[in-house]
Parts: sequence; C-alpha cells; structure tokens
Amino acid sequence: MKILMHCVYYPPEVGGLESHVHYLCRALAQMGHRVEVVTSHSIKETPRTEVMDGVHVHRTWFPGKSTMGWIAHAAVSVPATVAAARDADILHAQAFQSIPPFIAARTRSAAPLVSTWHTSHFLRLATRPGWATVLGRLVAAGDANLAASAEIASVAESLAPNHHVQPVTNGVETSIFQASEPVLPIPESGRRRLIIPRRLFDKNGVEFAVRAIPLIMERHDVEAVLVGDGPERGRLEALAGELGVRDRIHFLGARAHADMPGLLSSAELAIFPSLMEATSVAALECMACEIPVAASRVGGLPEIVDDSVGGLFAAADPADLARVVSDLLSDPDLPSRGGAGRARVVNQWSNTRLAQYHLDLYEELIRRQVA
Repeated sequence: MKILMHCVYYPPEVGGLESHVHYLCRALAQMGHRVEVVTSHSIKETPRTEVMDGVHVHRTWFPGKSTMGWIAHAAVSVPATVAAARDADILHAQAFQSIPPFIAARTRSAAPLVSTWHTSHFLRLATRPGWATVLGRLVAAGDANLAASAEIASVAESLAPNHHVQPVTNGVETSIFQASEPVLPIPESGRRRLIIPRRLFDKNGVEFAVRAIPLIMERHDVEAVLVGDGPERGRLEALAGELGVRDRIHFLGARAHADMPGLLSSAELAIFPSLMEATSVAALECMACEIPVAASRVGGLPEIVDDSVGGLFAAADPADLARVVSDLLSDPDLPSRGGAGRARVVNQWSNTRLAQYHLDLYEELIRRQVA
C-alpha cells in the first residue's frame, strides 16, 4: 500500500504533532508499506527530498510560522501533493492545513482521504465565525475524520453535524521513550527536581508553573528544569527573578527529540500547566519514561492523566498547581505512579497499536471504495 501524508511540519522540527506523524509514518513503513510525506521546508538546512527511517519526505517552500504562512504553504505544496497522490492508495491529512492540497489532489486521485484534527490552533480558529464555516467544509471533505482528543472531536463534529469524528489518542514510541540513564547532574543533597517540557508560548501556561515554584518551596526543596524555547522566555526569566527563584529554575532551551528520554529521566515529576491542549504527546512520553505527570485539567489531558499516574490541577491557578505538586512530592509511593503511567501507555497508546489502528482503518476505507 502507498500511503501519502501531508503535514505542515516534520522532523527535525520538534513538537507533539511532528513526533506523532514521524513515528506513525516510520511504523507504517516498517510494516512494509511505502510512506511518503509532503511537508514544509521550514528548516532551511534540511534537504528538499530525503528518506528518513524508510519514509520518503518531500519539502516545499514555506514563508513562516503563522496562519498566513500555513495557507501559503498549503497552496504552494499542491503540485507536489498532486504528483505524489497519483498512485497513492490512501491520502492522510495531518491537521486542517493539509486538507486543501488533498482536495486538489483528488482531481487526479480516487484514493480515500483521512483527516486528523490536532492542536489548540484548531480550537481557537473554530470559535471565529468565518473560520468555523471553512473548517466545517474541511471536516466534510474527508472519508474518515480522526481527532487527537475528545474535545477536538466534539468541536469538529459541531462544525459539520452530519460527519462523525473519532477521537484517537496520539501514540508514543515506547522502545525509545522509556526509563533511561539521567543526563543531568544529580541535584544537591535532598533537593527534588521537576521538569517542564513545554515550548515557551502563552498557551502552554508556563508562567503559572513559575509562579507556583515559591509556593512549592514552602513545603519542599525543589528546582525546576524547563525544556523548550519560545517568545515567552525573556519574560519568564524576568518573572523568576522577581519571585526570587531564578536560581531554582533552569532554562535549557530547545533540545533535540532524541535527548528527551534522558532529560525526562533526570527528574521526579513532570508538570504540564497548559491553558489549551490536545492529547499531549509530551505528557505521554513522560509517562512512558516512568515519570509521574501533574497537569492542568484542560483539553485532552484528563483523558490520559489521573491520580494513579500523577494528578490534575486547575488551569491558570498557581496555588492549586503548587498544592497538587507538593502533595505528589510528599507521597512515598510517587515512583509507583510513574510505573503505572508506563504500563498505561504500553497497553493503550503505544505507537505500534496506533499504527495498526490506522492500517485497519485504511484497509476498511479501501474495501468500501471497491465495494
């Protein structure tokens, strides 16, 4: 089977969507299928075409990371998408920006179209009347629609009421994300280390984790490691200084995805203070590495996190965040929650299971087409 994916970003870009699509494509290729991806040339040092882990990658012009940049990329990627789709058995759009190129491709290809709805960007745009109409038409364009969380599925169905959208939690490559040798030095004697693997954008709510650190320090001797970069970094560093905890918060910046298992394994507890979230791949990766997760009660996070693997707190509430984290650090059985998280990911959300789910769906759509 030839499977053609379209995704605005692909590794070496770093992020939840990027890792989800990469590992899904890699698994499908390992199962013996030809997998091609049309994506953006967002990192200029990367080649225009290459084979990564058995996946054939085509990169097309990209003007910048913005809504208008996505629209421009979608338009410019149409020729490459049409050409690659001519002998494809399945077309799979990863996020709404990827659907228009496939609509164009279907003038030359009869292959079924699967669309997966990801990210908080979709949720934000869905609240705007003009965009809601456009997105509803894009939902209606697919032969099957998947969503990264129940919340996203519900919103997508509300935009196209006669079309079903199936929530499917993103997967984790559990052979890579597992408890590993720590790569950060052991903290000072008795000090507990927290990790916040979040890009520093407003929607990720890292400000509230920074504000919670002084409150956590009232009960525990802690330090926090922030892995990720973004436009909020300068403001967050200044805020940490104002709160008197600059020496307790370490800003590591962006790190390669391959470095993450060792970084995650260097901490006792991960914090996800998101204000908006789909099903967080990063949170699942923490769980796969046996790291308990404290997360805000938003989006798809409550679908994967509960008291058995960590805890939930109110979004944008530093006091509640501090309470939950402090209570978890006081639990002598905290490591057992990490083990429970690993078991949950392996049993329910491994990339192997996700790839088989997609393959079964593709085969069913092809059978329907033939019938």
